[in-house]
Amino acid sequence: MSDQKPVDQSRQMTPEEAADFAEQVFNKAREGDAAMLAALLSKGLPANLRNHKGDTLLMLASYHGHVEAVKVLLEHQADPEMRNDNGQSPIAGAAFKGDLAMTKTLVEGGANVEGASADGRTALMMAAMFNRTEIIKYLVSKGADPKAKDANGITALDAAKTMGATQSIALLDELLG
Repeated sequence: MSDQKPVDQSRQMTPEEAADFAEQVFNKAREGDAAMLAALLSKGLPANLRNHKGDTLLMLASYHGHVEAVKVLLEHQADPEMRNDNGQSPIAGAAFKGDLAMTKTLVEGGANVEGASADGRTALMMAAMFNRTEIIKYLVSKGADPKAKDANGITALDAAKTMGATQSIALLDELLG
Protein backbone atom coordinates (compact mmCIF):
# COMPACT_ATOMS: atom_id res chain seq x y z
CA MET A 1 0.00 0.00 0.00
CA SER A 2 1.30 3.47 -0.87
CA ASP A 3 1.64 6.21 1.71
CA GLN A 4 0.59 8.82 -0.86
CA LYS A 5 -2.71 10.57 -0.32
CA PRO A 6 -5.07 10.78 -3.28
CA VAL A 7 -4.96 14.08 -5.10
CA ASP A 8 -8.03 16.22 -4.54
CA GLN A 9 -9.10 16.97 -8.14
CA SER A 10 -11.76 19.44 -7.00
CA ARG A 11 -9.33 21.77 -5.21
CA GLN A 12 -9.03 25.23 -6.76
CA MET A 13 -5.61 26.72 -7.45
CA THR A 14 -4.50 29.50 -5.20
CA PRO A 15 -3.94 32.84 -6.95
CA GLU A 16 -0.19 32.26 -6.63
CA GLU A 17 -0.47 28.80 -8.20
CA ALA A 18 -2.61 30.19 -11.00
CA ALA A 19 -0.10 32.98 -11.70
CA ASP A 20 2.76 30.45 -11.73
CA PHE A 21 0.84 28.17 -14.09
CA ALA A 22 0.03 31.09 -16.42
CA GLU A 23 3.70 32.10 -16.53
CA GLN A 24 4.63 28.52 -17.45
CA VAL A 25 2.06 28.61 -20.27
CA PHE A 26 3.47 31.90 -21.61
CA ASN A 27 6.94 30.36 -21.48
CA LYS A 28 5.68 27.43 -23.58
CA ALA A 29 4.57 29.96 -26.20
CA ARG A 30 7.95 31.76 -26.09
CA GLU A 31 9.73 28.40 -26.41
CA GLY A 32 7.46 27.26 -29.24
CA ASP A 33 6.25 24.10 -27.54
CA ALA A 34 3.51 23.38 -30.08
CA ALA A 35 2.64 19.96 -28.64
CA MET A 36 2.15 21.29 -25.11
CA LEU A 37 0.14 24.26 -26.36
CA ALA A 38 -2.07 21.92 -28.40
CA ALA A 39 -2.66 19.74 -25.35
CA LEU A 40 -3.52 22.71 -23.13
CA LEU A 41 -5.77 24.31 -25.75
CA SER A 42 -7.64 21.05 -26.30
CA LYS A 43 -8.34 20.95 -22.54
CA GLY A 44 -9.85 24.44 -22.57
CA LEU A 45 -6.97 26.89 -22.26
CA PRO A 46 -8.18 30.14 -23.84
CA ALA A 47 -6.36 30.69 -27.15
CA ASN A 48 -6.32 34.45 -26.55
CA LEU A 49 -4.91 34.32 -23.03
CA ARG A 50 -2.97 37.54 -22.28
CA ASN A 51 -0.11 38.30 -19.93
CA HIS A 52 0.43 41.43 -17.83
CA LYS A 53 1.63 43.35 -20.94
CA GLY A 54 -1.36 42.30 -23.01
CA ASP A 55 0.72 39.89 -25.08
CA THR A 56 -1.24 36.88 -26.24
CA LEU A 57 0.21 33.41 -26.64
CA LEU A 58 0.14 34.06 -30.40
CA MET A 59 2.09 37.31 -30.02
CA LEU A 60 4.79 35.58 -27.96
CA ALA A 61 5.08 32.52 -30.20
CA SER A 62 5.19 34.63 -33.36
CA TYR A 63 7.67 37.17 -32.00
CA HIS A 64 10.02 34.34 -31.04
CA GLY A 65 9.74 32.74 -34.49
CA HIS A 66 7.85 29.53 -33.70
CA VAL A 67 5.79 28.82 -36.83
CA GLU A 68 4.43 25.44 -35.65
CA ALA A 69 3.26 26.88 -32.34
CA VAL A 70 1.59 29.75 -34.20
CA LYS A 71 -0.19 27.29 -36.49
CA VAL A 72 -1.50 25.39 -33.44
CA LEU A 73 -2.74 28.60 -31.86
CA LEU A 74 -4.43 29.74 -35.08
CA GLU A 75 -6.08 26.32 -35.45
CA HIS A 76 -7.53 26.88 -31.97
CA GLN A 77 -8.97 30.25 -32.99
CA ALA A 78 -6.27 32.57 -31.61
CA ASP A 79 -7.01 36.06 -32.94
CA PRO A 80 -4.15 37.29 -35.17
CA GLU A 81 -5.54 40.83 -34.91
CA MET A 82 -5.38 41.07 -31.12
CA ARG A 83 -2.98 43.85 -30.12
CA ASN A 84 -0.89 44.03 -26.97
CA ASP A 85 -1.01 46.94 -24.53
CA ASN A 86 1.37 48.89 -26.79
CA GLY A 87 -0.98 48.47 -29.75
CA GLN A 88 1.37 46.06 -31.54
CA SER A 89 0.12 43.17 -33.65
CA PRO A 90 1.80 39.82 -34.30
CA ILE A 91 2.22 40.61 -38.02
CA ALA A 92 3.95 43.92 -37.26
CA GLY A 93 6.31 42.06 -34.92
CA ALA A 94 7.09 39.51 -37.61
CA ALA A 95 7.76 42.29 -40.13
CA PHE A 96 10.00 44.09 -37.64
CA LYS A 97 11.96 40.89 -37.00
CA GLY A 98 12.26 40.15 -40.72
CA ASP A 99 10.55 36.77 -40.39
CA LEU A 100 8.99 36.07 -43.79
CA ALA A 101 7.81 32.55 -42.88
CA MET A 102 6.01 33.94 -39.82
CA THR A 103 4.52 36.80 -41.81
CA LYS A 104 3.14 34.29 -44.32
CA THR A 105 1.80 32.03 -41.56
CA LEU A 106 0.00 34.93 -39.91
CA VAL A 107 -1.52 36.19 -43.18
CA GLU A 108 -2.64 32.65 -44.06
CA GLY A 109 -4.13 32.46 -40.57
CA GLY A 110 -6.22 35.58 -41.04
CA ALA A 111 -3.98 38.51 -40.13
CA ASN A 112 -4.98 41.68 -41.96
CA VAL A 113 -2.08 42.89 -44.15
CA GLU A 114 -3.37 46.44 -43.66
CA GLY A 115 -3.93 46.03 -39.92
CA ALA A 116 -2.41 49.05 -38.21
CA SER A 117 -1.30 49.89 -34.71
CA ALA A 118 -3.00 52.70 -32.79
CA ASP A 119 -0.70 55.22 -34.51
CA GLY A 120 -1.63 53.88 -37.94
CA ARG A 121 1.67 52.11 -38.58
CA THR A 122 1.26 48.95 -40.68
CA ALA A 123 3.41 45.85 -41.04
CA LEU A 124 4.48 47.17 -44.45
CA MET A 125 5.79 50.33 -42.81
CA MET A 126 7.68 48.25 -40.23
CA ALA A 127 9.20 46.12 -42.99
CA ALA A 128 10.17 49.22 -44.97
CA MET A 129 11.91 50.83 -42.00
CA PHE A 130 14.23 47.86 -41.56
CA ASN A 131 15.00 46.83 -45.17
CA ARG A 132 12.80 43.73 -45.03
CA THR A 133 12.41 43.70 -48.81
CA GLU A 134 11.08 40.13 -49.12
CA ILE A 135 8.37 40.98 -46.61
CA ILE A 136 7.57 44.21 -48.48
CA LYS A 137 7.15 42.23 -51.72
CA TYR A 138 5.00 39.60 -49.99
CA LEU A 139 2.74 42.09 -48.19
CA VAL A 140 2.19 44.14 -51.34
CA SER A 141 1.39 40.92 -53.26
CA LYS A 142 -1.26 40.22 -50.62
CA GLY A 143 -2.84 43.66 -50.93
CA ALA A 144 -0.89 45.93 -48.60
CA ASP A 145 -1.09 49.51 -49.84
CA PRO A 146 2.33 51.15 -50.16
CA LYS A 147 0.56 54.54 -50.29
CA ALA A 148 -1.14 54.07 -46.89
CA LYS A 149 -0.30 56.71 -44.29
CA ASP A 150 0.03 56.46 -40.53
CA ALA A 151 -1.52 58.95 -38.10
CA ASN A 152 1.28 61.43 -38.88
CA GLY A 153 0.83 61.17 -42.65
CA ILE A 154 3.95 58.98 -43.05
CA THR A 155 3.99 56.32 -45.79
CA ALA A 156 6.17 53.21 -45.94
CA LEU A 157 8.50 55.07 -48.31
CA ASP A 158 8.73 58.04 -45.92
CA ALA A 159 9.50 55.68 -43.05
CA ALA A 160 12.22 53.95 -45.09
CA LYS A 161 13.77 57.31 -45.96
CA THR A 162 13.75 58.40 -42.31
CA MET A 163 15.57 55.20 -41.34
CA GLY A 164 18.00 55.29 -44.28
CA ALA A 165 16.69 51.91 -45.45
CA THR A 166 18.12 52.15 -48.97
CA GLN A 167 16.95 48.75 -50.21
CA SER A 168 13.40 49.49 -49.10
CA ILE A 169 13.53 52.92 -50.72
CA ALA A 170 14.62 51.43 -54.07
CA LEU A 171 11.96 48.70 -53.92
CA LEU A 172 9.15 51.04 -52.92
CA ASP A 173 10.17 53.57 -55.60
CA GLU A 174 9.94 50.74 -58.10
CA LEU A 175 6.57 49.54 -56.78
CA LEU A 176 5.13 53.04 -56.73
CA GLY A 177 6.72 54.13 -60.02
